[in-house]
Amino acid sequence: MIVLVVLGALLVLALLAVVHWYLWRRLVRDVSASGGLWRRAGTVLAVVLPVLSVGALIGGKVFPMAVERWFAWPGYLWLPVLLYLLIALGLGELLRPLLLRLPTRRAVPAGAAVAAVEAPNTADTTVGAEASEAAEAAPATEGDVPSRLAAPSPERRLFVARAVAIGASGAAAAVVGTGTYGVLRGPRLKQVTVPLAKLPARAHGYRIAVVSDIHLGPILGRAHTQRIVDTINGAQPDLITIVGDLVDGTVPELGRDAEPLAQLRARDGAYFVTGNHEYISGAAPWVDFVRELGVHPLRNARVELGGFDLAGVNDIAGEREGDGPDFGRALGDRDPARTAVLLSHQPVTIHDAVRHGVDLQLSGHTHGGQLWPGNLIAKLPNPTVAGLERYGDTQLYVTRGAGAWGPPVRVGAPSDITIVTLASLQA
Repeated sequence: MIVLVVLGALLVLALLAVVHWYLWRRLVRDVSASGGLWRRAGTVLAVVLPVLSVGALIGGKVFPMAVERWFAWPGYLWLPVLLYLLIALGLGELLRPLLLRLPTRRAVPAGAAVAAVEAPNTADTTVGAEASEAAEAAPATEGDVPSRLAAPSPERRLFVARAVAIGASGAAAAVVGTGTYGVLRGPRLKQVTVPLAKLPARAHGYRIAVVSDIHLGPILGRAHTQRIVDTINGAQPDLITIVGDLVDGTVPELGRDAEPLAQLRARDGAYFVTGNHEYISGAAPWVDFVRELGVHPLRNARVELGGFDLAGVNDIAGEREGDGPDFGRALGDRDPARTAVLLSHQPVTIHDAVRHGVDLQLSGHTHGGQLWPGNLIAKLPNPTVAGLERYGDTQLYVTRGAGAWGPPVRVGAPSDITIVTLASLQA
């Protein structure tokens, strides 16, 4: 097992080295003179940036949070920049041959071309030379005959290399900058109405705030939590649900950043279930801490609210610690005539929910892919990446989450807090 881990790490490092060599070639070597300032600075960056990214990825396991923060911002931000630089440069490789050739087409005047062909081949070579010079110097006119495409000059190659490099860098910076602003600005409210057959008429219009994947850590902190709390309270929901992945760190490191959760206000209170990142950070201490903040943990448990049952299960990552989901305990002895709403961090538990007669499962975990084309990858293990879908008699709603893991960037998957409005068919 250790050998496989080492081999995997070496493979990743080798891939990073190849990728950064390619970026150095296209963005540094091909656009600058040897020994110049940009050549020297770009070479240094090609070494430092991947080191910072590796430091950010492993920092939480090696360094205390105060040190990890120094790696996190530049290291994590470089990863999406790297992704979109590669995509943009890939498009640039397709355009490069056209850009090199289109501006270099020449034309030879028809009369000069005939003169050059008919010039004597024996005695007077001067006539042929003069005709050739005339063909090069004469302006092109209607009826000219196109010549072969000339090989691009060094100046043209440099111009195209710089144009592609500037275009790719600008596109990557714009995409990542916009995605970063979206995360730091805070999630926006999303409204979803879910009709439920067994929901009594008195619960028609019941509003549940669903927030997941807040990911407090070395980048997103107390201000991020406060924005989320203010957004939820401003919506005035009847119930608040936090569906896992609240933190990426321990209670001593991030407890202060989570404290604004104590300000959450809803008629029927706030509830919390664990996500996989809680088990990385220490689930039990966090469960105790959120309880102190007035948020009620649902650990394979259920409460009866007006018009429906609210149940919650532990994340499947807890199975490694003997603390995984127990659907029988959470749902086994309930009245099947009542509507059941289940909080479960990962969408993959939907099949267990179907077997236990759940009417609606609320999940997160996927981030909607977070960074396009990550949504395509997220589809592989998850039945639903984002939004509302039906599985038999059970409906599954997956929020894209309110934060971001790793890079504080979202592209094609904006963060959200969802207000799920329950609709009774009997109303």
